Amino acid sequence: MRSLAYGEWPSPIDAATAAAHDGSPESVGFVGDEVWWTEPRPTEAGRRTLVRRHADGTEEPVLPAPWNVRSRVIEYGGRPWAGTVRDGVPLVVFVNFADQRLYRYEPGGEPRPLTPVSPVGQGLRWADPVLLPERGEVWCVLEEFTGDGPSDVRRVLAAVPLDGSAAGDRGAVRELSDGRHRFVTGPRLAPDGRRAAWLGWDHPRMPWDGTELLVADVAADGALRDARTVAGGPEESVAQADWTPDGRLLYASDRTGWWNLYRDGEPVCPREEEFGGPLWKLGLRWFAPLDSGLIAVLHGRGAPALGILDPETCEVVDAVGPWSEFTPTLAAHGERVVAVGAGPRSGHEVVELDTRTGHARVIGARHEDVVDPAYYPEPRVRTFTGPDGREIHAQVYPPHHPGCTGPADERPPYVIWAHGGPTGRAPLVLDLEIAYFTSRGIGVAEVNYGGSTGYGREYRDRLREQWGVVDVEDCAAVALALADEGTADRDRLAVRGGSAGGWTTAASLTTTDVYACGTISYPVLDLTGWGTGETHDFESQYLESLIGPRAEVPERYAARSPATHADRLTAPFLMLQGLDDVICPPAQCERFLARLAGRGVPHAYLTFEGEGHGFRRAETMVRALEAELSLYAQVFGMKPPGVPALELGT
Repeated sequence: MRSLAYGEWPSPIDAATAAAHDGSPESVGFVGDEVWWTEPRPTEAGRRTLVRRHADGTEEPVLPAPWNVRSRVIEYGGRPWAGTVRDGVPLVVFVNFADQRLYRYEPGGEPRPLTPVSPVGQGLRWADPVLLPERGEVWCVLEEFTGDGPSDVRRVLAAVPLDGSAAGDRGAVRELSDGRHRFVTGPRLAPDGRRAAWLGWDHPRMPWDGTELLVADVAADGALRDARTVAGGPEESVAQADWTPDGRLLYASDRTGWWNLYRDGEPVCPREEEFGGPLWKLGLRWFAPLDSGLIAVLHGRGAPALGILDPETCEVVDAVGPWSEFTPTLAAHGERVVAVGAGPRSGHEVVELDTRTGHARVIGARHEDVVDPAYYPEPRVRTFTGPDGREIHAQVYPPHHPGCTGPADERPPYVIWAHGGPTGRAPLVLDLEIAYFTSRGIGVAEVNYGGSTGYGREYRDRLREQWGVVDVEDCAAVALALADEGTADRDRLAVRGGSAGGWTTAASLTTTDVYACGTISYPVLDLTGWGTGETHDFESQYLESLIGPRAEVPERYAARSPATHADRLTAPFLMLQGLDDVICPPAQCERFLARLAGRGVPHAYLTFEGEGHGFRRAETMVRALEAELSLYAQVFGMKPPGVPALELGT
């Protein structure tokens, strides 16, 4: 072991390696007996392709560049494809990102559009499709803009003809629901086809605040009749609904404070753990009913495990394997379940579980070690104590290198990572961005601050009207605890985050003296502007719960905003922004920087053409990661080898 200064350890994990392995498979599903999913391509302008796993186990990217299988419904998107088999041939429909049209695809042919382009506002968008070839239709969510404003929009369930007759005719799209709800998820049809279920909710609630589960009868002509609410409400979040093979309605509700399963209104295996989560994208799945009557579930406190639940005995048997975390995408076919799992030593993989034998195996997007795994970080799941004695969940990644250690009289620098959302959670999985820092001698701590999901509604509700307070306090408490116990250098603490994490980072730098610097990515900075037309419709009233009712506490919106307190900022920072971001637009950063002008604070502002909310292109991620390391090197007095210098202006 060599003793080298923290931050200067040589590492084989460069920014290009980290960028090339960013992202994960999503939207797994069965097409007949085959498993299909979407997969990121960072080196191909950040597109997502559709991958097919043949019966012999070979994987084939189905759609070449520039096809990009991704929906923009509610901007965060939703399940963008569905498939079935007709006459022995796969039939697939998918959403193409560039024009947001729904396309029909059969292997050997070219994709054919099923929906038109609208000249109004941001057009027509589609998500969460269900193929009904016997009706000659695909049922899905339609998001239709009625004007040029971000909230000039309506959402309904719609039926699109599979014959292409609506490709140039909006009138050929049959609307199924009456538009009573501002937001809806895609329909789920009962096995006999006579009933459909879906979720709906309205401003100012977010789907984790309160949703309604609706059921309607499917008439002979395909119309939905007598839609009625059977569960949910303003203070009850139903996260997902589906039908069991025998026609019973199964759903996940947090009416007890935890997302638990209910079958025809009766609890199934009530536990103080989560069987659901936040509905950031339409079509997320935390459970999947099996033909046997068992239920595939994602469940737990914090990191969700994949298990098989017997609803009659309340027994859950978890899949055995190296995966510590599963993402909310599940599909079931016969006795087979497919999911996406990852662990501290492996990235996200497509996993198949045979419920008959209990055997789980990787069948797609298999993790391959691109560097010696000896350089991977070794996380420690910890619980810290915050203000008022409250618990704070976190994952701590100490510096780790197989051949280097820091000087005995030195403590390492640490970067506090604030996750986005803020209603979200930092997953416990291998992330080469984290390894990029830890393998160089810089520690990382991911903080699941109050408001994070996975720990029950009470923990989630800590952030109600406290955004910019509880998240900032919890991150600071973890940072200072690490310093107090001798794990981290008190004078070399940094904070970073994107989106809501960017807000927490900026708020931390403007209201505390804990951090020596920070990295702020595609952030919310000015609540007054963001909440009055600068963001998209989905989150346009999110602040009503995060900050408080604007009509009652208007002064709080200015008082909490980092932009208001730009004059307090003295720590150097890096700001990163996609120029195509409609969720946290560049105007937020520009106003913040204008208020900071002339104050002599070292900083850099990097913008990226073609990037929206969250970076997807490899070249963007490389530039951003190297710039972040250069910031820490300059502030912390380190000389990491081979890292381009970031120019900090004032």
